[in-house]
Amino acid sequence: MFDYVVVGAGSAGCVLANRLSANGRHKVAVIEGGGKDSWVWFHIPVGYLFAIGNPRSDWMFRTEDEAGLNGRSLAYPRGKVIGGCSAINAMVYMRGQATDYDGWRQLGLSGWGWDDVLPAFKKQEDHFLGATDLHGAGGEWKVDQPRTSWEILDTFIEASEEAGIPRTSDFNSGNNEGCGYFHVNQKNGRRWSAARGFLKPALSRPNLTLITGALADRLVFEEGRAAGIVIRQQGRERTIKAARSVILSTGAVATPAILERSGIGDAERLKSLGVTPRHHLPGVGENLQDHLQMRMIFKVSGVKTMNTEYQSLLKRAGMGLNYALFRRGALTMAPSQLGAFTRSSTDFEMPNIQYHIQPLSLDKFGDPLHTFDAFTVSVCNLRPVSRGSIHARSVNPEAAPKIAPNYLSAPEDRRVAVDAIKISRRIVASPALSGYQPEEYLPGAQIVSDDDLALAAGDIGTTIFHPVGTAKMGVDSDPMAVTDEKLQVRGVEGLRVVDASVMPNITSGNTNSPTMMIAEKASTMILAEG
Repeated sequence: MFDYVVVGAGSAGCVLANRLSANGRHKVAVIEGGGKDSWVWFHIPVGYLFAIGNPRSDWMFRTEDEAGLNGRSLAYPRGKVIGGCSAINAMVYMRGQATDYDGWRQLGLSGWGWDDVLPAFKKQEDHFLGATDLHGAGGEWKVDQPRTSWEILDTFIEASEEAGIPRTSDFNSGNNEGCGYFHVNQKNGRRWSAARGFLKPALSRPNLTLITGALADRLVFEEGRAAGIVIRQQGRERTIKAARSVILSTGAVATPAILERSGIGDAERLKSLGVTPRHHLPGVGENLQDHLQMRMIFKVSGVKTMNTEYQSLLKRAGMGLNYALFRRGALTMAPSQLGAFTRSSTDFEMPNIQYHIQPLSLDKFGDPLHTFDAFTVSVCNLRPVSRGSIHARSVNPEAAPKIAPNYLSAPEDRRVAVDAIKISRRIVASPALSGYQPEEYLPGAQIVSDDDLALAAGDIGTTIFHPVGTAKMGVDSDPMAVTDEKLQVRGVEGLRVVDASVMPNITSGNTNSPTMMIAEKASTMILAEG
């Protein structure tokens, strides 16, 4: 029996484990379906290349065939280890825009405006810029400068300026417009995951218990209250009890499936799964939002890129030596080093598209690098209108959920995709890059009409791994709200959801740090209850 049972030791769960156990008065259990992060590639930044798509570290989910992607199914990586996605992700520190959170507050969710969430972001930070009005120092969440640079990326900043996108040195001021290098969750050239920052330092506390290799199956109830969780571990079922509350922090993919297996969700859907409905909440699993990136590739000449650098065994050895001796160079690279935020058209008051620019190219993630020099310009719609869903496929917890993002189903999203491709071409055509003779390899310069570009967006579009919204916060009058502003599951005592699934609308950028901010605020609310 514990006071709090946190299900999921991912980005949010690690924060909760630390905060809820800090005062020593509460017994806290944290349950993780994956294992510990003893593998070396969880800690070397470039290790994401080996972690994503590896069943050792990735749950290996896939989407359904997507009509908006011309019938393609996408891999949908989720971290299978303590630290969750923060152990395999892009390490980009990004909050989003002030208007994102003010928009949540305008939905009636008090306490979630920019001025409300900024202190939580700052509390967690140990930022290389030090303590300022916008940043914190001394927190558990390390934020560092990148430790490598590339001529092609530096020149892209110049090209962006020529295209009307200003330089920026910090995307986290509340308005992320501009082009510059991302700040990263690293320390001295090593990945800094939520497990490393929040969970591991707390595991010495006698009131905190970590249970790994434990697949969450379903909630248990006593007298109408969530009283624990049934887990499967080493072929056996166990029930972990919670005296105060169970907190689901398994993410936007797994959380709705656990709720549905527990009888919480749309009643008719539950019956079709063979689950007896306990509480009708039709919003469970709905409202899925994700950032779809269009990966454009441009061949170049006269400048080095990772493609050809990696072909040389000697240069590869040099990269390893540089990392071993100085913790610098290519092995410290996040998947994307350079970012940009701008508007796809004058219809938008704030930036609505984000770029991730890479000094390399490949046909798809997991494939080898191309043998020619090239760079990739990935651009995503920050606030898609399309909505999808994630639902349990069966009562078997080992069955992967049914993931249907419904990408590009809204005409507005197709319009933004077309405009984003055009803007990308305009940046690359700027004088700054002309000396490298950029040549569009993907989708191809011959594709010019809006209809053809919309079709091409479906061919080159892929997830950037930011699913949110499947147990969204909402007010009493919202029939699709799953949680309230205190993250309590509506109509179910003793149960909270604290992860990216509670976002009513997706934030304008990478979603990992906003998820951890949500956990920070949740822990404050939970502890305030006594």
